[in-house]
Amino acid sequence: MSEQQNGLPEDQIWPEPDLLYSDTVRELHAVIERDWDSLRRSACQTAAGRALWKHVVHDPLAGLLAGETHLKSFYEKIKKDRLNKAREVSGVILAVRTLWFDTKLEAAVSSFGGAAQVVLLGAGMDARAYRLCCLKDSDVYEVDFCDVLQMKNSILRAAMESASERQQLMVTAKSLNTVAADIRDNDWLKKLQIAGFVPEKNTVWILEGILYYLSHSQAMEVLKTIAHSCTLARTVLLADFMNKQSTTLSSSVFHFYSDWPDHLLPSLGFSDVKLSQIGDPDAEYGLLHDPLNLFNKLRSLPRSLQTHPDDGTPCCRLYLVQASGSPNQTTT
Repeated sequence: MSEQQNGLPEDQIWPEPDLLYSDTVRELHAVIERDWDSLRRSACQTAAGRALWKHVVHDPLAGLLAGETHLKSFYEKIKKDRLNKAREVSGVILAVRTLWFDTKLEAAVSSFGGAAQVVLLGAGMDARAYRLCCLKDSDVYEVDFCDVLQMKNSILRAAMESASERQQLMVTAKSLNTVAADIRDNDWLKKLQIAGFVPEKNTVWILEGILYYLSHSQAMEVLKTIAHSCTLARTVLLADFMNKQSTTLSSSVFHFYSDWPDHLLPSLGFSDVKLSQIGDPDAEYGLLHDPLNLFNKLRSLPRSLQTHPDDGTPCCRLYLVQASGSPNQTTT
């Protein structure tokens, strides 16, 4: 394994997770493990990945929000991968995805003059409002299930009891607004507006790790709603899409897919769409230089192929997509 594969020299031990939690935080995470379904717990899994790739992802609150169970499980997978000299270490997709969204979000906000509304649908344990300085003049809206937002707030409030955590818990965004809503229902936009969202203001929409959990009709309704905002204000959508083969990895969990999101989004009203695959120049961040890793092998194949011609394995792809539009633009 090379340094370029995971950002660490081969002989360097992977940083262990920090498990110094207060009793209150441990009790809250015990409730998560006992009561939450797999969709809700996926928020903690994402946070665990960010925490364990802290040598490339800056997210000081990720470990706190992930919890001990998810951190230990993820860490064991990483140790096993390194021991077996795997070409793809567990969490590398998550790390690249996080960095891609961070980079594109900063660029989008900058294109709006440094100020925008930023809406995170299915925000989960996301901590961008606490860690990204580029949001200092932007209003952030986190939309998720009521119990997820309440638990996240309880964990952060419990951590405030520790003086060492207080600086990390300062919101860097201009404002942080939580919106208890299920984006599978048709009232989430109304609830977002009640929380202060203004449809006529420049907005960046973030759909990270959420679309494929929705049914096809639910995902399409969400995308159509965001596309409509292009007629009201300058709009940027940042989202990741699974192709059909990726959803077969867990057909009971993953539902919505798009093999050609760069064709789908213009048909909905977006005027400019840019698609990247994991491993592309803007989606590898020095972590995927090995030409024989899974992602680079897929990138060399036509996207229309469903199975790899060499071994018949499914061509499972994750597309990172940026789409934009504004009232004075029309789709071509």
